[in-house]
Amino acid sequence: MTQAIDQPVGSLATALAHASRLLPANPEFAERQAREILEVVPGDPRAILILGSARRRRGDGAGALALLAPLARAQPRSADTHHELGLALASQGESASAIETLRRAVALRRNMPDAWRALGDQLALAGDADGADLAYAEHIRASVVDPLLIKAADALCEGRVAIAERLLGQRVEAAPTDVAAMRMLAEAATRLGRYAEAEDLLSRCLELAPSFVGARHNYAIVLYRQQKAAQAIGHVERLLAGAPADPGYRNLMAACQGLIGEYDRAIGIYEKVLADYPAQPKIWLAYGHALRTAGRRDEGVEAYNRAIAMSPGLGEAYWSLANLKTMRFSEAEVAAMRVQLDEGRLGVEDQLHLHYALAKALEDTGAWADSFAHYAQGAKLRRGEVPYDADETTAQIDRSIALFTREFFESRVAGGARDPAPIFVVGLPRSGSTLIEQILASHSAVEGTMELPDIAQIARRLGRGSRKGEGADYPEATASLSPEARSALGAEYLERTRIHRKLGRVMFIDKMPNNFHYLGLIRLILPEAKIIDARRHPMGACFSAFKQHFARGQNFSYDLAEVGRYWCDYARLMAHFDEVLPGQVCRVIYEDLVENTEAEIRRLLDYCGLAFEPPCLRFWENDRAVRTASSEQVRRPIFREGLDHWRNYASWLGPLEKALSPALDDWRGSAGG
Repeated sequence: MTQAIDQPVGSLATALAHASRLLPANPEFAERQAREILEVVPGDPRAILILGSARRRRGDGAGALALLAPLARAQPRSADTHHELGLALASQGESASAIETLRRAVALRRNMPDAWRALGDQLALAGDADGADLAYAEHIRASVVDPLLIKAADALCEGRVAIAERLLGQRVEAAPTDVAAMRMLAEAATRLGRYAEAEDLLSRCLELAPSFVGARHNYAIVLYRQQKAAQAIGHVERLLAGAPADPGYRNLMAACQGLIGEYDRAIGIYEKVLADYPAQPKIWLAYGHALRTAGRRDEGVEAYNRAIAMSPGLGEAYWSLANLKTMRFSEAEVAAMRVQLDEGRLGVEDQLHLHYALAKALEDTGAWADSFAHYAQGAKLRRGEVPYDADETTAQIDRSIALFTREFFESRVAGGARDPAPIFVVGLPRSGSTLIEQILASHSAVEGTMELPDIAQIARRLGRGSRKGEGADYPEATASLSPEARSALGAEYLERTRIHRKLGRVMFIDKMPNNFHYLGLIRLILPEAKIIDARRHPMGACFSAFKQHFARGQNFSYDLAEVGRYWCDYARLMAHFDEVLPGQVCRVIYEDLVENTEAEIRRLLDYCGLAFEPPCLRFWENDRAVRTASSEQVRRPIFREGLDHWRNYASWLGPLEKALSPALDDWRGSAGG
């Protein structure tokens, strides 16, 4: 129980200091103390600030705003008042006003780490990832007092990441328990896209300082960006235990739940966040993605349209509608997209998404030339944003062909996890893999999951381990694996993917198309796994990939010559495995599946050791979640209209046809299985 300040227990300054100290742990007592101060000194701005903060901390955001808004108008130069007002606005879901007010606070006084952190959270919530990164970097800079760390933080804030990395690397080497430097070095690694390195640093950081909240948040984000959502969830739960209402933590939890296939949970979290922050277009967008994946198409469309209504230049929302493949834009919507592009005020991400969406809208009307021009512009913008080295891909394929000979496999019969559960569907994206998955997942013994990242992650880790972190060394790293190591890696894959197996069925599908790069590893660690090569006419497959904007992982697809070369490399490797592992890969030609559906489905099931079941012929009735661009198409019967659709664009596909010329005459290969 606090005492009134007119008792002889201390001065006004003492009472104010006491109330301030009470705020974090006991805002109720802080509020009582502030009220007592105001009874003696009516209108004291310091006491009003404490009272407003106490109200916010007790969940009375409206009451806090009633005090803090007029206080900020009366004290336009008070950074602390604007900071607290920004937090109160954020608590009421008024994110745009919160961002403006927090920017005012840090402009008045830059050395406010908590204000920078709050600003970063609100910018992240609003979908401004770049702005959030800069605010978080400023948070780090304002939090450190060490001269070297200040210098490194300055470099991070100014985008001089290499300099920051050098300074921080020297500090961590000299002081390996400096968790502040370790976290900053992880931030530099993250900026450079070296997520595995950042993960290692943050893991060590949390071993040394388990209560380091900022590092734990960074760690959860890095895990999520590597699609290690199952690991990230435990850390997000710890963050939420300390701050259950934090919108950034809740949003991250929803994203993680979606990544492990818990769509109902993700949808529930998004709905609660949107109830508190209804004016956030990027959250409506994420909510729409979750709804669409769960098969709730109409609700997803409504969410996308809500996002567009709030942010007319949000290109990803338009592209998400286009990516349903089965919907058509109205003339008014096409005009709205053109207006946004013509105004020239959008960032690259919004521009490229709008180009792809507009291209799809024009494609649906038969305006082939205009459609292709927008696809090409979208691809050009995307290609400028992502790295891809075609020579590196070709070299890796060459090395795999050289290493994985018939003798190589014959000498490594022992080892591996002897479990027939996994079915891998590989090939190029947009070649029928989702259709194959939907057919198989309609069988009572098979569960569909999604495009799982685990095989590629295991391969990358093998490379790092073999060369002490200097770079990838796959496939050579597989040559030294003992039978015990191969068994352990197979068991690791099965354990890592268990979280995606919700139905307890005998077999499950991993349809990451890029896994064709790792067929040698799959055969070594999972020798009883089934491998299905989903193939389509290369002109159709490559052009379909070219006109698809992928969220991640298909950087070869944004240039016609590069995607053609990639297809040739893929076909060379699959032909090699047909020769050295005869009959172990089943090739399913999309055109054959369309023309002779039942016969091809029976052949596919026979390869997997499964008896025919009629629901596999009625795959579109399966209401499972589908997490790819073909999600709506596989909810309809097979249709032939798309087989030669690429011919409408043939006039502009010269670079693709030239790149594919070595493969066009014999593109089917030998149909294994």
